Amino acid sequence: MMLLIGAYLLASLAAVILYGVDKAAARRGDRRIRESTLQLVALAGGWPGALLARRWFRHKTRKQPFGIILWGCAALNLGLVAWLATADAAAGLRQLASLE
Repeated sequence: MMLLIGAYLLASLAAVILYGVDKAAARRGDRRIRESTLQLVALAGGWPGALLARRWFRHKTRKQPFGIILWGCAALNLGLVAWLATADAAAGLRQLASLE
């Protein structure tokens, strides 16, 4: 459980940093971070940090398709974590690990 919490904190920190860097680049007119990269970090567990960073930096708040995809990434991530928490999924992963 602590490993999962640590992973979420690390991914969220990465999301906040990426959103901050992207917002600064947008203000300067510099090269931006791809939206797909921001969404991938959210999907990997950084969605809490991404949601906070959107508010803190007021970044990507008007782009509605982006917001919908971000919430979808959060839902997919939570669904995957919930599935992995089931006994069947854990047994399946242990079986896959023993095949190697």
